Amino acid sequence: MTDRIELGLKDSNAGCACCAIPSDTEASAPAAASFSYSEEVLVAGMTCSHCVSRVSEDLMAVDGIESVDVDLNAGGISRVTVHSAARVDPASVEAAVEEAGYTLATSQA
Repeated sequence: MTDRIELGLKDSNAGCACCAIPSDTEASAPAAASFSYSEEVLVAGMTCSHCVSRVSEDLMAVDGIESVDVDLNAGGISRVTVHSAARVDPASVEAAVEEAGYTLATSQA
């Protein structure tokens, strides 16, 4: 088979074992939505779109969270913004991130 499409995955350092994606991938809220509260947390350990999906799904399971935006920094500290109509318990956010298999970071360093 000579008609192969090179995906560029084997030389990429910006992905995990399951895939490699650019670091600007986001899981975004609908543009028309408006939320009363937005809280930003820093999450360590995410490397790919699967990581983003996992964190987003677990955060969306928290009561009150209506949307999650993720600014993936593959292999570094990613910025996650949680949108809600009312304040969400920070311990619930931390528990959801940890349930997904990641940890909150205290700074971008």
